[in-house]
Amino acid sequence: MTIQISIPTRRSLRTLVAGGAGFIGSHICDTLLRRGDTVICIDNLHTGSVRNIRPLLNHPNFSFIEHDVREPLEIEGRLDRVYNFACPASPPHYQQDPVGTMKTCVLGTLNLLELAQQKSARILQASTSEVYGDPEVHPQPENYVGHVNTIGPRACYDEGKRAAETLMFDYQRMYGTEIKVARIFNTYGPRMHENDGRVVSNFIVQALRGAPITVYGSGNQTRSFCFVDDLVRGLEMLMESPVSVTGPVNLGNPHEMSIEAIAREVLTCTRSSSTLEFKPLPVDDPKRRKPVISTAERLLGWRPQIPLRKGLEATIAYFALEVAGRGPSGPEKRPQRRQGRAQLAIARSP
Repeated sequence: MTIQISIPTRRSLRTLVAGGAGFIGSHICDTLLRRGDTVICIDNLHTGSVRNIRPLLNHPNFSFIEHDVREPLEIEGRLDRVYNFACPASPPHYQQDPVGTMKTCVLGTLNLLELAQQKSARILQASTSEVYGDPEVHPQPENYVGHVNTIGPRACYDEGKRAAETLMFDYQRMYGTEIKVARIFNTYGPRMHENDGRVVSNFIVQALRGAPITVYGSGNQTRSFCFVDDLVRGLEMLMESPVSVTGPVNLGNPHEMSIEAIAREVLTCTRSSSTLEFKPLPVDDPKRRKPVISTAERLLGWRPQIPLRKGLEATIAYFALEVAGRGPSGPEKRPQRRQGRAQLAIARSP
């Protein structure tokens, strides 16, 4: 179940989505195809999943290339837009290979910027609220420079994304590349990975299984949760905004709530008998997180529209199928042979 939001039609574009088989990237692919774009999805399937794009594989305007953005790539023919979502985004995934995470953020962004520059394409970097670290300013506006521990276990992601933003603006200043930078706050919805360690997916899966709900820390730390359809609409609006709008632009829901409160909301929506189980807070875990979205409101006319309860119902419906075993299961059938690390991934013009 996905909540649809009407998106204005624009001229057909040829768009590359890096990390397009992931949670947010696959929703972007859906949206772009619905508006009539030709979409080239690239993903190394490290955290992305073929199941997220399987319905698109036979679409005449969609092509998939299994490729790691840490390696250079070529795209034959014109290219109008590049979305960069290519990076593990949950702590268990990005901490599993911290050096690989940093390389994806830096080398991957550099390779995509080179491609965008060669093709005179506009590029959007999916940055993150993690660039603010464990913030000392609350709520967080875009001009806050952050409070990040450069040597902590989360630094590979936090600092990697900060470096990616630096590259984006350096390419704009040096080469005139058309850039957009979105700082994405906590997002939830269908296609989240069941074991990605994020708050909403963890709570829903545990509640559906009747297992204790794991709450780290006191449960008083806060987050702001944005439904994926709201986020995708904001990303598209940012990408298609005037050239002068570069960002960074916070995209997230300014409704702040405690971790314990979201856990109890999940229990209500699932009608689960699970209990709360409190565990120590992980190192450098942010205590408060809430975006200032006045820039998005002023420049894009964007703000979230989907209430938490409605978004949770859609997300719970998705995970209910996964937990019950009625969703896709077993080893994934990869639609294309893995590209060698030294090869160039080439997508031909239709």
